[in-house]
Amino acid sequence: MVAPSPSAAPPARGRPRRQRALRWLLATLLALVALLALAILGVATFDWNRIRPWVNEKVSRATGREFAIEGRLAARWHWPQPLESGWRRWVPGVTVQAQQLRMDNPQGFAVLESSQDAFPAAQSTGLPALPPRPGPQAQAASEGSSAARSPDHPLALEQHTATPEAPPRTPERMGTVASASATLRLLPLLSRTLWLDTVVLTGPDIVLARRSDGSNNWTFTTPEQGEERPGRDNPWDLRVDQLVIRGGWLGYVDGGRDLALRARIDTLASDDPEDEDGRYGMRFALQGRYGKAPVAGEGLGGPVLSLCRKVLDYPVRFAAHSGEVQAQGEGIVRNPAKLSGMDLQLGVKAPSMADLYPITGLVLPNTPPFAVHGRLLGDLTPERAVWEYRDFDGTVGDSDLHGRVSYTSGEPRPRLEGHMTSKLLRLADLGPVLGAPSGKRPQEKGTDQRPGKVLPDVHFDTGRWGAMDMDLAFSGERIVRPDALPLERLSVRAVLQDRQLHLTPLRFGMARGRIDSDVLLDARSKPLQARAKGSVEGLQLSALFPKVELMKKSFGRLDGGFALEGRGDSVAAMLGSSAGDARLYIRDGTFSKELLDLAALNLGSVIVAKLFGEHQEVRLRCAVAQWRVRDGMADAHNVKLNTEEAIVTVTGLVDLEEEEMRLRIEPDSLKWKFFSLRTPLYVRGSFAHPQVGVEPGPLLLRAGAAVAAAAVAPAALALVPITVPGAEDDASCAKLLQPEASTRPPAKTREAAPPAPPPAPLPQPQ
Repeated sequence: MVAPSPSAAPPARGRPRRQRALRWLLATLLALVALLALAILGVATFDWNRIRPWVNEKVSRATGREFAIEGRLAARWHWPQPLESGWRRWVPGVTVQAQQLRMDNPQGFAVLESSQDAFPAAQSTGLPALPPRPGPQAQAASEGSSAARSPDHPLALEQHTATPEAPPRTPERMGTVASASATLRLLPLLSRTLWLDTVVLTGPDIVLARRSDGSNNWTFTTPEQGEERPGRDNPWDLRVDQLVIRGGWLGYVDGGRDLALRARIDTLASDDPEDEDGRYGMRFALQGRYGKAPVAGEGLGGPVLSLCRKVLDYPVRFAAHSGEVQAQGEGIVRNPAKLSGMDLQLGVKAPSMADLYPITGLVLPNTPPFAVHGRLLGDLTPERAVWEYRDFDGTVGDSDLHGRVSYTSGEPRPRLEGHMTSKLLRLADLGPVLGAPSGKRPQEKGTDQRPGKVLPDVHFDTGRWGAMDMDLAFSGERIVRPDALPLERLSVRAVLQDRQLHLTPLRFGMARGRIDSDVLLDARSKPLQARAKGSVEGLQLSALFPKVELMKKSFGRLDGGFALEGRGDSVAAMLGSSAGDARLYIRDGTFSKELLDLAALNLGSVIVAKLFGEHQEVRLRCAVAQWRVRDGMADAHNVKLNTEEAIVTVTGLVDLEEEEMRLRIEPDSLKWKFFSLRTPLYVRGSFAHPQVGVEPGPLLLRAGAAVAAAAVAPAALALVPITVPGAEDDASCAKLLQPEASTRPPAKTREAAPPAPPPAPLPQPQ
């Protein structure tokens, strides 16, 4: 018998172990499959509506306010995963869907909706009323309507596709959602990550609100807040890959800014033709109001989900309007939630720059219709806004406009600074800026047609001067103007500070000379207080009358100066209460009845004909006009003409308030043979209708430019006196500046002024 070898092991000893391991593995797999099957079956068959109260209670506790799912709650499996690749694509996911959701505002917050016809100011809640959503009929009417997108028509908030209706939003509710669905990945749950592939909100209606004290309804607080210990932060991470909004509504009201907006929001499809470069992910259309100004607009924005980032350059493209003010822009807004920056190409147009005030708070003058386009950069953070409108180009009326302006908010007032130029300035476009009446604006109607009056009575609108400080410079390089007004260039620096508008220097190039002036308007007092002083050097008077200049004749050179102050809300009122002095010199001129007729200076023509004859050409050595103005009464203190034939003296008063004159013209003959009139000539009557026996012509508007008119049109001298002290050294002028001229008694007041002698007999028509 042979003994078995000790090295030979039983062949079947290791096999049962492997079989047992295999059985355990198969059992485990079967258990997992069974659990998965049970999970699939449970998700598919479980009535998720049973846990709605539990979900509502958990969310309400977490947010500190009432939350409820009032509709159906369901879950379903889905695979493959559209956003995954490889084997992960075939890992099942879960899609959860809930209908009819609502969340309340914090306690004490209530956002009311206004009527469709008006948006009232802040309600008793301290918040403006929210613009209403249009009804189904308005939505249907707006669908496909191009007028809704036109900046010339009010914008209708459109309903692009039919969506389920959300629960009614009451003032106490922050928002409602008709339907919400979220696709959840399962594998990331193992690493405590709640990863949602796609969240779809259908028919959301959410309202964000902020009171003037800074409190808002989007900051969530709970009773436990403030009691949490360090280290108790939520260990779970949330990640959302895509947010889709269908038929959404977003409202925003701000009690501090008196702002109320409501926007229709829809996510753009990936192949939407409006998103050519892939920058945009959302379409919006909004309407509402800012202060009392209605606002409407539409445009494109970046993906909604990107707004959650703390640092973001958010792309926008929009077209908006408020009344007749229209704007179009494209660029980026940095961190939209804080408005901490922007870089936009922005175009703006409106009937007048003054129309920008309700929207921007900028105090700008009345202008003809304007349109500009430039680059807007800066920071719009409330109370710390700083922005610059750089390198803008555009038109005002028929004039071009270029420049840059910058804005800085601060206390006690914000400030606007900048410089603007016009290469070709049309003088008619400057009229409304200077307060010239057009009769087309409501505030001007009735002021440019005062019976029997010629001085402008358009009231200065100073009600906004306290809203902003300003330092703006403007220059017009070339001026398009009528031949009768040879204005060649213009420059001004306007400084508005503490309700005082200072125009210094205000310079005109005119008739180959120059006018320099300094004007101060003080709106701190009622009525408006005005002070003006200035000088004119070297105006060639013939340049004011092209027909005379063509004959190579000269009315002489005009120099002078003035200093006046007065009170009133219009130029007429200021002159009617003014006080000051004016001095004017005209040297080396020639005039005759024929020349004055050619210049349309009818009154001067008659006077010259009576003094010097119908055909006599008179050489002017010097004319001096010194006026003293007190309480709106201008006294011809020393008004004389020195000619080769005679010295003519003018005395009398001009009432700037009543716009009447009472003057006496007396010749002191040097050569009597040239005179056809041996007695003084009296001129009286209103500025509009002087009683001198001739047709009222354009004299009083232009008389300050001619020799004879200088003696008989003190209204023009009071408005635009011109001075150069060097003229006093002229030998011909020195004869007129005798010491005895200054010894005349002071001008009498309006009440004590004696009546003027009766006018000379009217000449009979030929």
